[in-house]
Amino acid sequence: MRLSQLQGAILAGGRATRMGGQDKGLVQLNGQPLWQRVYTRLAPQTGGVMISANRNIAEYQKSGLPVVQDTLSGFPGPLAGMLAVLASSDREWFLFCPCDVPGIPQDLARRLWENKQAAPAAWVHDGERDHPTIALVHRRLQAPLREYLQAGERRVMVFLRQAGGVPVSFAGQHSAFANVNSPDDLILWQENN
Repeated sequence: MRLSQLQGAILAGGRATRMGGQDKGLVQLNGQPLWQRVYTRLAPQTGGVMISANRNIAEYQKSGLPVVQDTLSGFPGPLAGMLAVLASSDREWFLFCPCDVPGIPQDLARRLWENKQAAPAAWVHDGERDHPTIALVHRRLQAPLREYLQAGERRVMVFLRQAGGVPVSFAGQHSAFANVNSPDDLILWQENN
């Protein structure tokens, strides 16, 4: 498969409680919304990008990108956004990235693809911790993911492991996966980028 066949997806559908409830994807980082920073890095690695969002839909739609909303109510977390994206496209493989990780590497898709082996999913491990929402996922996980969520489960890492996913090492690139979770994080990013 060519990476140009990958469907990219930015996860921007959360509550962002640590950001004071603001829509994190629309928070400005040096004059640019966070989601757009992620898009700039994700788009060249995929055959197209869509946004998973649950608020400010019209604002995201101004981008011209497809915007997908959760099919499950109550903000059940990133897996609900992943499920909505998997259900909205007939692509085989999906590359997910949260809207609050503006420094993802330029070779993210290639490295996940080359190291996934025969697994139906692969996620980033930065040498210190897992980043399960930065993941390459095959569409065949749609049905088991729906069942998992309908059973009341929400933990991304648990689902990916149960589904036979594998971690891919990005050791030495810890800073590339730093999140902008809070106003303090935002200040640090603005000062250093």
